[in-house]
Amino acid sequence: MQTRNKIFDDISQLMTNAMGVAQGARDEAETAMKGMMDRWLADRDFVTREEFDAVRAMAQKAREENEALKARLDALEAKQD
Repeated sequence: MQTRNKIFDDISQLMTNAMGVAQGARDEAETAMKGMMDRWLADRDFVTREEFDAVRAMAQKAREENEALKARLDALEAKQD
């Protein structure tokens, strides 16, 4: 009986080690894939979401300033006529 428990213990230890190796391989593959995707995206000159939002906010502010200046110009032209 003692030998049988030793065999089950060895098999259990082997399976535990195999799962650890599989998890390590998964993490390594995930890191490699993320790095590859980051390089691919960088080569395509895509912008990040933060950069896009910043430029969009700047464009919105410029549009609002443009509309305010147009209204002011229209008012000045109306006074001149």
